[in-house]
Amino acid sequence: MRPRRERGTPERSHPIEKVHGQLAGLKPAQVKRLSNLYRRRVAPQQAVSRELARSMAELALELGRPVTVLLDRRGRVVTVAAGDAEHCPLPPSAGEAEARLAGLRLVHVHLKPGGLSRADLTSLFLNRLDAMLAVDAHRGANGVAELGSVHLAFVAPPTADEEDWLIDAPGDLVEVERSDILERVRALEEELARAYRARDVRSGSEERAVLVGLETGEGAMEAQSRLDELAELLRSAGGVVAFQALQARKAADARTLVGRGKLDELVSAAYHENADLLVFDRELSPAQAREIEKATRLKVLDRTQVILDIFAQNARGREAQVQVELAQLTYQLPRLTGRGTAMSRLGGGIGTRGPGETKLEVDRRRIRERLAALERDVDTISRRRSEGRKGRTDGPTPVIALVGYTNAGKSTLFNALAKSSVLSKDALFATLRPTTREGWLPERGEWGAPALFTDTVGFIRDLPSELMNAFRATLEELHDADLLLHVVDAAAPGAPDRVLAVERILDELELTVPRLVVLNKADLADSVVTRDLSIRYGAATAVSARTGDGLAALKAQLASVLARPSQAPPGEGAVSAHARA
Repeated sequence: MRPRRERGTPERSHPIEKVHGQLAGLKPAQVKRLSNLYRRRVAPQQAVSRELARSMAELALELGRPVTVLLDRRGRVVTVAAGDAEHCPLPPSAGEAEARLAGLRLVHVHLKPGGLSRADLTSLFLNRLDAMLAVDAHRGANGVAELGSVHLAFVAPPTADEEDWLIDAPGDLVEVERSDILERVRALEEELARAYRARDVRSGSEERAVLVGLETGEGAMEAQSRLDELAELLRSAGGVVAFQALQARKAADARTLVGRGKLDELVSAAYHENADLLVFDRELSPAQAREIEKATRLKVLDRTQVILDIFAQNARGREAQVQVELAQLTYQLPRLTGRGTAMSRLGGGIGTRGPGETKLEVDRRRIRERLAALERDVDTISRRRSEGRKGRTDGPTPVIALVGYTNAGKSTLFNALAKSSVLSKDALFATLRPTTREGWLPERGEWGAPALFTDTVGFIRDLPSELMNAFRATLEELHDADLLLHVVDAAAPGAPDRVLAVERILDELELTVPRLVVLNKADLADSVVTRDLSIRYGAATAVSARTGDGLAALKAQLASVLARPSQAPPGEGAVSAHARA
């Protein structure tokens, strides 16, 4: 039976002699002397031995740069690097389990006094190292390397007053040699395990996320509004907002969107808030997502992915499921190919010939085949809906389509106007499949007359293009309506911005149908705010779909607008150009 290995201690069938880090300008003999450090051993309980520290110091002084080694819990040197802690690569397994440590301690020699740097401590924290040690070194009067203070730090448990690391006072090398580092590491791991067990019980099965917003000149209020909306989206997706962070920059960082320093803060927040998910309010490029995941070791999502997840959860029926899958695959395909076309063997030319398709090429081909099939399904849905709409639009009964920002209460108002019972809940994108029902307008004609009401999918600012394209069969309903009833949540902060977002999408769809604004949730809104919104949007009627207040006035206004000639422009209550500005 093979002996069980400690976590983070790679098995070696032959000596590993590769030297990493800053090797430019070094002579082969110097690199060879660095590789000889692999032959050093220290007692497992020792943080570092005097012999190893002196050998590293002599090399560091000769090379004019720090020297770093990784030690496993058996006291073996597993990595040697010329340079500081950031130049020392770690095994892929290091730092994966938050309740345990990596089984590796990093020792490096500093040529300048000052203790552990911020980069040292960040590497300790992100990689879940057992310990981080820095030994000061200088050349003595006789030209021999002399060792100074030893600086030692450990990862702090989550209960340590929001600290990420615990730093010991500078000590003497003799004292560090005599202390048992394994005993301290085991005690720390027990404390980490207890803390995470307690937090797992409290957090349950919901995913906890750190939300990240970016302000690049649009204004702090607008950026905060986007971040608040992202929080709503996450809650609708079933997640929990553990922490929010908003960074102001002149421009987004090309590699990590928010910069490496901010990422370190976000990892710290995720650690203390028991979160394993980073969600950004901007769409990330494939390269950015990979870079952020590599730097933080956390699951990374952007705003579009959260929206797609909500759509997938709420998709009911074949039509919605087809369109959601189409949107998801459309989003995933460029991110799959974003890994580079150099891996493809189908393009021809030098370096592309070989045994056949790579796994990446197979994945791309299968996704394209599935996309083609879904496109055909969407076309079929579009034709079927077009035939169904033809019967309605050719008849005498007018069609009123309810549009608006997601979670504005469209389905609740639809149920009240058409005496229907479609799904209505306080969540974003609860409605994906359009529903049409007949309602009655008492003021229409001498004795009243029916009208057809259509409940549609909600909009959101910066609606992903994948969703616009996938839901084209659904959005075609709007072109054949006689009136668009724009439902506005009067109780939501920033209602005018949401109106503008919806109007922008409707304009992109090139809709010429008259539009009428109605202010919903009047029972929850401030009366002064409701009055100002009503004036702003041409005496828009304020209603409460939940309580029924204002519904009679709204029906009368609908009947009045429908009675006007169809070629006339939108009348009173419609969103005019100056009101949208």
